[in-house]
Order: sequence, then structure tokens, then C-alpha cells
Amino acid sequence: MRRRVFLIAGIVLVALVVGIALVSLFWTPFPAADTTGGRLEGPGAHHLLGTDKLGRDLLTRLMIGARIAVAVGLGAVALGAVVGGVAGLLAGFANRWLDDTLAALLDILIAFPTLLLAMLVVAARGASLGSAIVAIGLAMSAIVARLTRVLVKRVLAMDYVTLARTSGVSWPRIVTAHVLPNIWPTMAVNLALQFGLAVLAEASLSYLGLGPPPPNASWGRLLQEAQSTVLTAPIGAIAPGVLLVVLVVGVNLLADGLRDVADPTRRGHR
Repeated sequence: MRRRVFLIAGIVLVALVVGIALVSLFWTPFPAADTTGGRLEGPGAHHLLGTDKLGRDLLTRLMIGARIAVAVGLGAVALGAVVGGVAGLLAGFANRWLDDTLAALLDILIAFPTLLLAMLVVAARGASLGSAIVAIGLAMSAIVARLTRVLVKRVLAMDYVTLARTSGVSWPRIVTAHVLPNIWPTMAVNLALQFGLAVLAEASLSYLGLGPPPPNASWGRLLQEAQSTVLTAPIGAIAPGVLLVVLVVGVNLLADGLRDVADPTRRGHR
């Protein structure tokens, strides 16, 4: 029951933020660049959460920030899964010399700070939503590749896979029929966790001024802009921080629930 509660709580929290992001595609209380509100207004009937130091509606900017967070999380996870998954599959099927080389390269990439690698990519491409997705996705791909490599090696060592290989089954058939069905539960859990890390990485880049440029309103940028007025208008810093925590905690609860569903040995006890 406790595991089920955690899973449901994760689904609800993630669905809340995703729902806000989807609504922002069609409706926001005010245009993103609208500055007709008073400077640092408190919450009221006209501006439900108040305004920032330029008179922009805070609720509108938070909704746009949810859209950016979800877009970066999904885009980075998709890119990391494709690049890292392919690299991990190649390493798993490679000969020993090539496998050792790829493993050493992956260890070097993982040891390199993710945020620093993302900063280098963004600095080379320019600050934009696409650059943030590419930077975080590429940084994530090394982690995905190493996990994929380990899982593929484990599956290939199974007796039934050895029998299929010796009987002349083609490599594509082995991958689709044996490898992918056995590694996807673990990969799904890991990618769910990577989603939360991608959201945090994007917020960090935006806080440093390397995220999507204005009028895009990333939660990290909102936190950076609100730090100078945190004492006079604290909701400007509290609201994006709360939403960031809600999304990351929700994703982690969801990943933990998926782990229990995917691994039968965890259903009886934790």
C-alpha cells in the first residue's frame, strides 16, 4: 500500500506540472512580454500571484516555465536515450578491445561534470531552448550508454541467448526479441530519474544566464531575477522553487514506483 501511495503521488505531481505546461500552450493569463502590471504587485484578483520587478504577470511566467521544464526534460531524455542506447548496444556487442575502449571513453565522459559539459555546448551554440536540450541530452547519453552496455552484456550471457546465437539467429532479431525486452524496465526507471536531473540542469543553466533567452521564463531564470527582491516580494522566488521541487520529487516517486513494478523481487519487501 505504501509503494502504491508513492506511485500515485508521483503520477499526480508529475501530471500537475505537465497539465500546467499543456494549458500554457493554448492559454495564459497575460502575454509573456506584457508589462502593464505594476512593479512587484502582490497577489490579487487581477494578478493571482502578483507581478515581477518589470510588471510581468508571475502566474503567466510560471506556466511558461513549466512548459520549458517539461520540453527540456522530454527532449533531453529522448536524445540521451537514442544516443546512449545505440552506443551502449554497440559496446555490448563489440569485441573485447573495442568494448574496453568504449568503456574507458564513457568513464571519462561521466567523470566530466555534466553542468560544465552543458555549459560548453550552450556557449558554442548560443543560449536557446534547443541548445539546452542538446547540451543536457548529450551529457546524459554517457550515463545511459554505460547502463545499456552493462545490461546488454548481462542479457547476452544468458543461456537462451547463447543458444539463439549458435543456432544462427540474426543480430537484429536477437536485439528485438531478447535484448530490448529484458533491458527496457531498468532503462525506463533510469530515464525517469534522468528526466528530473535534466530539469535541474536546465534550471541551473538558466540561473547562470545560459538557458532559453527572454521572453521565455524558465524557472531558473525566475529564481535568478527574484533573488534581488526576495525580501520585498518573496513569492517570486518561492513559487518557481516550489514547482521545481514538485516536479523533481514527483518524477523520483514515479521512478521508484516503476522500479517496484518492473522488478518482481522488490514487490514483497523494500
